[in-house]
Amino acid sequence: MTRSLVIAPQWIGDAVMSEPLCARLAARGERLTVAALPWVAPVYHAMPQVEAVIPLPFQHGRLDWSGRRRVAADLRGRFDTAYVLPNSIKSALIPWFAGIPKRVGYHGEGRPVLLNQRFPNPEGRPPMVAFYSALAGSPPAAPERPQLRFDDARLAAATSAVGLAPDQYFAFAPGAEYGPAKCWPAEHYAQLAQSLHARFGLPVILLGSGKEAALCDRIADAAPGACRVLAGKTSLIDAMALIAGARGVVTNDSGLMHVAAAFGIPQVAAFGSTSPEHTPPLNPRARVLWLKEELQLDCAPCFERTCRFGHTRCLTGIAPARVEAALDDALAG
Repeated sequence: MTRSLVIAPQWIGDAVMSEPLCARLAARGERLTVAALPWVAPVYHAMPQVEAVIPLPFQHGRLDWSGRRRVAADLRGRFDTAYVLPNSIKSALIPWFAGIPKRVGYHGEGRPVLLNQRFPNPEGRPPMVAFYSALAGSPPAAPERPQLRFDDARLAAATSAVGLAPDQYFAFAPGAEYGPAKCWPAEHYAQLAQSLHARFGLPVILLGSGKEAALCDRIADAAPGACRVLAGKTSLIDAMALIAGARGVVTNDSGLMHVAAAFGIPQVAAFGSTSPEHTPPLNPRARVLWLKEELQLDCAPCFERTCRFGHTRCLTGIAPARVEAALDDALAG
């Protein structure tokens, strides 16, 4: 049986979209260990096909040459194959330092020495699931979508820890690590939370990192009694479990959007500066709202962190009532 090491992407959404690759590798008999940065590693605990997860002790953006050598020394002799998912030079160093015989990845940032089985860099912005899955070396037998799983005990523990029960709350993830040009307005989230709370009598939990706590506080303040702010108060793995237990989820284009999609939760995703043609929520119960064609926005998708025109019409134009109708449709479906 092949012992394989997967070097994970550095973003939550990208980690989710690597699941079909992991599933294909495991299905053909490879025993998988994933090496991932700490803020991404929990995603792989929701993939049963992954046998072990190694948190990498690196900071975002740093080469840390000596640290990678130390990690590689611990891995030497343990793996037959490495799959390097990011395109950077630094991501390919550990398999090379560790002397793993087969090292697979894209050409990326000039890695002819570091990788010995290289795929050509695709043009443009390919769908990320296909981008990663291609590293398996053959086309998939059927269309692929990420699937994450937690057992009932994990869901019960996460929900009871915050005084909730599965299916008895809605979840919003109003932030986006990339920047404000991805974020549906806070006042729109507040209006939607008030309406859902009035209709269903259920709380709306607001999830995200500690950096998004202030944004979530603004939403909660504008929707008195409807929301509970959990941003920055849960671990990523518990936030994932809370999403998996929600009745419905509303997000921007973000990592937590992909988490909700992979759990198959009824969801609505509001797209602004990015494109659902590149990173859609791959979930038959997802509804996507994007105003590029409707408003004839020649600037979309701009893939900018902030709106160059200062108006973010692509997001402000998505009315709360429209998101609510889309969520109703997702719940009915």
